[in-house]
Amino acid sequence: MKLYAHRGVSGEAPENTMAAFKAAVSMGAHGIELEVQLSKDGQIVVIHDETINRTTNGIGYVKDIEWKHLCKYDAGSWFHPSFSGETIPLLEEVLDLVKAHHDHMIINIELKNDLIEYPQLEDKVLELLDRKGMKDQVILSSFNGESLKKIRKLDPAIETAFLFEGVPANILTLIEPLNVNALHCDAAFAQSSMGRKVQELGMPLRVFTINTVEEFQLLKEAGVSVVITDFPALFVDER
Repeated sequence: MKLYAHRGVSGEAPENTMAAFKAAVSMGAHGIELEVQLSKDGQIVVIHDETINRTTNGIGYVKDIEWKHLCKYDAGSWFHPSFSGETIPLLEEVLDLVKAHHDHMIINIELKNDLIEYPQLEDKVLELLDRKGMKDQVILSSFNGESLKKIRKLDPAIETAFLFEGVPANILTLIEPLNVNALHCDAAFAQSSMGRKVQELGMPLRVFTINTVEEFQLLKEAGVSVVITDFPALFVDER
């Protein structure tokens, strides 16, 4: 099984910061997972929540704040004072880090557009990936099926994955019009009869967010392709 660092090594550094991504590169994770949204002026920023309230010293919605202001908030002190000064990064910064130090690392970019619509998010992400020449090492995922359809129309070749929770009995019906390459699911689905059926049909499963050896071993037995974790170093010797 391969290990993807969830929002970087977010168990040891503040999530979705360069410190967390540098830790993932240093420890040799197979991939990193991150989320992107658009600032008020259309910059592709790496952050999970629709607001900056939880992970910075600021308040407000990402979509309502220009990048020149977003980049000044402290995104590290909430985790630990030693990370004071860490900021919200641009997706381009993370791509440059990976390209410079780990050109085989997979970058799982989740488009955070299931609650707030960002009409240009797919176009902007694809344009950036094309400019960086990194489409071959990227997975684009989303809970938003319409977004995945749009990506497939814009770029039929790029890898996509449908994100979901629980064990939907109609998952095969849900994903049929999406034409995705993989499913990103929780452990309950991966260990279910439907999860086994999906894998038998040749659809890889990447499972979030696994942080105990016990869970890891169960998923190893279930034959999943990737585990997404806050603590990738915990499982290096378990694979």
